[in-house]
Amino acid sequence: MFAGVLMMVAGVLGMLQGIAGIAEDDVYGRVGEYVFEFSVSAWGWIHLVLGLLVAVVGAGILSGAEWAKAGGVALAALAVIANFIWLPYQPVWAIVSIAIGIFVIWALCAEDTGPAAPKGR
Repeated sequence: MFAGVLMMVAGVLGMLQGIAGIAEDDVYGRVGEYVFEFSVSAWGWIHLVLGLLVAVVGAGILSGAEWAKAGGVALAALAVIANFIWLPYQPVWAIVSIAIGIFVIWALCAEDTGPAAPKGR
């Protein structure tokens, strides 16, 4: 449940980042010479689409869909990579987003051994 809720929150925040980048070109800092330099609008679309996908998979995790766990790990890893590349544009927010992605990956990959875990099924 932790991963699903965290993915839905991260997805909505990613969509808001994307909308902000698409609507205004001066929302995010401009970087000088950078290997992964994209326009602010391009980053906006990347965050919007990725945020939408992350939120949808988060909802799938909460509903118990079989495909959602593997999809969640893959999308969280992709979001971590995207935020690492986005690091020079918004360093603090990128680090927070990377941390959220790592927590999601951990939560989805951790073995459920709590007292409510089903035994022998």
